[in-house]
Amino acid sequence: EGVSALWRARNQGYDRVNFTGQFANGSSPVFSKCGLTLHTSAELCEYLDYRDQEAFYCLKPPQVPCEALTHVTTRNANVSYIRQKEWALFDRSNVGVEIMKNFASIKVLACGKSKNITKCQLGMKSPFPSGYTLKRKWIAAFCKQRELNETKTINDCLKRKLIYLMGDSTLRQWIQYLPKMVKTLKYFDLHGVGPFKTHVLLDAERHTLIQWKKHGHPFITQSLYSVKDDNYIPREIDRIAGDKDTAIVITLGQHLRPFPIKIFIRRAINIQKAIERLFLRSPETKVILKTENTRRMFDNAEMFSDFHGYIQNLIMRDIFMDLNVGVIDAWDMTVADSTDNIHPPDYVVENQINMFLNYIC
Repeated sequence: EGVSALWRARNQGYDRVNFTGQFANGSSPVFSKCGLTLHTSAELCEYLDYRDQEAFYCLKPPQVPCEALTHVTTRNANVSYIRQKEWALFDRSNVGVEIMKNFASIKVLACGKSKNITKCQLGMKSPFPSGYTLKRKWIAAFCKQRELNETKTINDCLKRKLIYLMGDSTLRQWIQYLPKMVKTLKYFDLHGVGPFKTHVLLDAERHTLIQWKKHGHPFITQSLYSVKDDNYIPREIDRIAGDKDTAIVITLGQHLRPFPIKIFIRRAINIQKAIERLFLRSPETKVILKTENTRRMFDNAEMFSDFHGYIQNLIMRDIFMDLNVGVIDAWDMTVADSTDNIHPPDYVVENQINMFLNYIC
């Protein structure tokens, strides 16, 4: 009953998030209502990617051109499509409670079967479950991974690499953690403002570049973020020449959970087509998908429930199943550890990065 209510509510409207656009207007910026769709007879600014049919709209401010849009911010709206009686389905005070620790002894038997598994590589199918956590380390169940934790080994792997991270703040954690792993990676300031500006790491001596850039609309945050050089992920992929030393990591989903599922499906298909175009011009380019992290159970269930993330996870795997890409199963990793934290601790992030390095090294 609960998931039926969530599914119905999700696909019922676009107005659970309020978008506000900031337009440049001399020394006094002008603010206007924006969104993925706006039901009004007033004049609109339409920001349309005609090829991919991705659109964003703002109410046009008087005497201000549409091209003057510079920044966007969001707030959660006081809108719900869950019926009053249905909210009781999500009241689970006994969920997530620590289990009593007075267990009897547990006997673990060794498995008599031996199975030869090959090195982790692109194109491998990620099963369920895809691995397990032991002593804070992720162990993949479907491939043989190396523990890449020595500075020289990582430096050798990253030498001459161009790495593009595209997605949300769970992938931004990578670019924030990588300098702790590799001391020679230094931030390069692109003069942006706020936490969601484009982040760049450089190692000039080894000719390594790592870039994180947020995905296009919708992006949900109370922080004001620039849209001056915004692009949807398919357009970003189209701009990359690609070669054997280029790697792209993509994550998508958290910011699309509050919107009808067709938005996510269209975006995923557009990304798939962009990857196919990339492989035509540069089949050696490495592409890795990072699945969504789980998040706190008691966050606004209607907007951000892991049920929405689970459905998106299944859709993503189905759409990309025939492409020669790698999968970093952040879903299983965060189910196994730090389930309630959308931004898990460093050791979980390190496990994700280690899996990535296994794919590209």
